[in-house]
Amino acid sequence: MTLKLELSEEEEKIFLRLLDVVRHYRLGTTLRVAGGWVRDKLLGKQPTDIDIALDNITGQDFSKKVDAYLKLIGEGDKKRGTKVIPCNPDKSKHLETAKTYMFDREIDFVNLRSEKYAESSRVPTMEGATPEEDAHHRDLTINSLFFNINDNIVEDFTKRGIDDLIKGLIDTPLDAKVTFLDDPLRVLRAIRFAARFNFTLSDRLKEAASDEKVKLELACKISKERVGKEIDLMMSGEHPVDAMSYIRDLGLFHIVFALPKNCSPPVFDNCDRCCVSHIESAWNFAISVHGGVSHRMLLDEQEKLYLYSALFFSLRKMFYLIKTSKKSAVTSYIIQESLKLPACVAKSVLDVHVASGKFADLVLLFESNVASRAVREEVKDVYHDIPMDIWKRVYAGVVLNEIKDLWQVALAISIIFSPEIENAGGTMSQQQDELHRRKEQYTRVECSITDLGLSEVWKLEPLVNGKIIMQIMQKSESPLIGEWKRRVFKWQLAHPEGSRDDCVDWLTGSQLKR
Repeated sequence: MTLKLELSEEEEKIFLRLLDVVRHYRLGTTLRVAGGWVRDKLLGKQPTDIDIALDNITGQDFSKKVDAYLKLIGEGDKKRGTKVIPCNPDKSKHLETAKTYMFDREIDFVNLRSEKYAESSRVPTMEGATPEEDAHHRDLTINSLFFNINDNIVEDFTKRGIDDLIKGLIDTPLDAKVTFLDDPLRVLRAIRFAARFNFTLSDRLKEAASDEKVKLELACKISKERVGKEIDLMMSGEHPVDAMSYIRDLGLFHIVFALPKNCSPPVFDNCDRCCVSHIESAWNFAISVHGGVSHRMLLDEQEKLYLYSALFFSLRKMFYLIKTSKKSAVTSYIIQESLKLPACVAKSVLDVHVASGKFADLVLLFESNVASRAVREEVKDVYHDIPMDIWKRVYAGVVLNEIKDLWQVALAISIIFSPEIENAGGTMSQQQDELHRRKEQYTRVECSITDLGLSEVWKLEPLVNGKIIMQIMQKSESPLIGEWKRRVFKWQLAHPEGSRDDCVDWLTGSQLKR
């Protein structure tokens, strides 16, 4: 099948200028745009990266000639010339790449290559190759396509790339098991692309991905950083639930999300199914509220935290002992050790899990006017005389001040996984009714918090600072001052119209009580 692509005006200018370079220096080079750019073009998506594969010259040498030619015709960029990105196997970068800029667009130049792997490593030996060899050694058929700039045609050397793209099928050019044993990370890449484009994994690919030897190689040969990056990309995609479902169904969950030894309580049966069920519930809830997390229920970075919080919610009470015999959360281990994601991600997820319990009390207070023991302990104070009708504002303010801009995440997680809802079954119609009820509850509580002026309460400026508190209380101990700062914060919540003088008067009266 011969296909031609519709190029943008910018792409036409870039490709014509590259052909000018080939002619000017009489290089005889065939220029091919490789992989993802061709795939995305054929899918009607606008690609961002342009990777040019070269057949008879190194990327670095060709890039320098591009820079020289652009300078010759007055289009050179003095600030941005050729930049060489060396091989970096730790980051899955096996081939040297040269970068330059044309019309403010970054262009990568690489050589056609063939990869050979040793049994003990996923770092290949790179060799020069024909376009056919290069295409057959790509990870997936849909990523093996070329656009021949010289001839202005799409090239499908595997004879399957275009067909699989049309079918929506994820498959490997060569034997899937051999491909995965060469580089087990390709298992996760296959899952990511299947979820990204809502494609289907081929039966032979699923069989290979489920192979015990492939699983062992994935666990042993691939760095946790690379695994974490793939999972993070899945979570940022349009179909994260599909990705997690594939990981579960292929028996990869406990390899990807490896748990520490000696968990307490022990890992429960069907842990993987429970975790994926939770993220599916969270996804469906987000769709019901705002048409999906990407439709402004949450900010971009909060979306992933929301999904991670749901995925690991059933593990929130599990701990393990670290070297100092100190308890540490299993969720923190998975995020920081198994996925090597930043510590701040683990902390945020743990904070959401803790806050979700407090939001359960808050929801009960807002919806039923029932103050739990936790609410009473937080609001009641010998130095405060807070009326019952103000309790909602005070307790909500305290909870939001702790979780800050993740409060909507914690609220959603709390409502989704409240005990009576978590165990709900019934028919499809009953489940839809329950989902609608949860959506309405979330919306009511969210609106109540906003109407109380608390949506950014953590930005509330204190009326008095620590120095004034020390002067009034005649104390300088840090714990005591910190305790009174929290009381001042609650006083401001209870008296939103109160002035600095009012607050000082209350502090003075409290000192007399003491």
